[in-house]
Amino acid sequence: MISLFVNRFASTKDDVLSGLTVAIALVPEAVAFAFVAGVNPLVGLYAAFMVGLITATIGGRPGMISGATGALAVVMVALVADHGVEYLFAAVVLMGIIQISAGVFRLGKFIRMVPHSVMLGFVNGLAIVIFLAQLQSFQTPGEDGVMDWMSGFTLYLMLGLIALTMIIIQFLPRLTRAIPSSLAAIIVVTGLVVVFGLDTKTVGEVASIAGGFPEFHIPGVPLTWETLWIILPYSIVFAAIGLIESLLTMSLIDELTETRGRGNKECIGQGVANTVTGCFGGMGGCAMIGQSMINVNSGGRGRLSGISAALFLLLFILVASPLIEMIPVAALIGVMFIVVIGTFEWSSFRILGKIPKSDAFVLILVSGVTVATDLAVAVIVGVIVSALVFAWQHAKNIYVDSEIDEKGAKHYFLNGPLFFSSVHNFSNLFTPHDDPDEVVIDFRRSRVYDHSAIEAIDALADRYLALGKKLHLRHLSPECLELLDKAGNLVEVNIMEDPKYFIADDRHA
Repeated sequence: MISLFVNRFASTKDDVLSGLTVAIALVPEAVAFAFVAGVNPLVGLYAAFMVGLITATIGGRPGMISGATGALAVVMVALVADHGVEYLFAAVVLMGIIQISAGVFRLGKFIRMVPHSVMLGFVNGLAIVIFLAQLQSFQTPGEDGVMDWMSGFTLYLMLGLIALTMIIIQFLPRLTRAIPSSLAAIIVVTGLVVVFGLDTKTVGEVASIAGGFPEFHIPGVPLTWETLWIILPYSIVFAAIGLIESLLTMSLIDELTETRGRGNKECIGQGVANTVTGCFGGMGGCAMIGQSMINVNSGGRGRLSGISAALFLLLFILVASPLIEMIPVAALIGVMFIVVIGTFEWSSFRILGKIPKSDAFVLILVSGVTVATDLAVAVIVGVIVSALVFAWQHAKNIYVDSEIDEKGAKHYFLNGPLFFSSVHNFSNLFTPHDDPDEVVIDFRRSRVYDHSAIEAIDALADRYLALGKKLHLRHLSPECLELLDKAGNLVEVNIMEDPKYFIADDRHA
């Protein structure tokens, strides 16, 4: 009993301290993404609070952190620029409804269709995106208002503080795990800057985070069909990006923690969070791989870690903004650089020469598309390319063995799948002009998968019919017979012996 109490206390402490670390790191991220989307920083902070709190409470993956993300912000900017922020709030509400529907109809299971090469490309691309996002902090406004890169002492000081942050995060766990190393690094570096009066960029110089409680606010848009057609395309894209990023992040956290999240429940949790957020002046959001990695690496495993992060963030907005605004940006960059190092799959360099060339191509392609466009496009492209490669490879795996029986009939034993990509090779396997009058095709070692395959069988039958020869089909699978049932008159196989389909199948053999 005492051991159980101690373990629960340790777990609670880890979740709370990890949540505090995540909340501190969430501030500049939410502010930066709000600027990207073209909205007030508080719109991003409110989204980080509400989405983070609701998904941590009712979502399907304890320990995963959600909030405003760059993948969504880059798509939101066009809607805000063309129609205003109220249309953004309306689109976020509709986005949430679409995501809830995806969970209700159990679409979260389709994340299993994402190949491992796409997953590797996803995490590598996202690590690069996170790294590139930090580079803007190395710029300062010049006298002409144009952003210039840091140089001289200012740059060296920034790099030194980043290096110190990373060193503390890397080596403190070897001395003690009583406090998350990321939180300790932020406290130490902030203390040095304050005590020695070092002139470096702080969170307060980026934007003020002071504010009040988010207020209930019905989006101020006309309730017309015109409004719906404006926001619907954006909402669909928002929902797709949000679910893909959330479910892929969930898979990554599952792998790291050796536990399993619930995809459909996460879809519903994300949907409820975004629906509520849109009604409280937030920009919406989804799972954040960087913050989730910080949470897991800091010991956060339970729902309390995400709840704590959201509540600490609200506390910062309400009363502690002066303290948070003192934190040097360099400390937060150091934390994110550690996240980049931990997120990037360095083993992918080692395995590139050992895996199939098609998988290596998909890995590099998804990484590049993630950096160049956005996550949703990259994953969709990766899945499509992987599917096409799979279809192409299996199209070549169809062949026949043949023999002549004692009655003079020729038997073809078909091997391999028959589907749209293999029908061309299938038709070239047979020689109707040279075959005897009685021909049997045995499908015992093959399967017929789609309508293209049925049409290929029908075309082959027509070739034999035109020569006055009889064709029998044997051992058709139940799935093929079901396809034939559904095809009905669409397929005219009129030379077979079966009374319904004119096919001599194994049901009558």
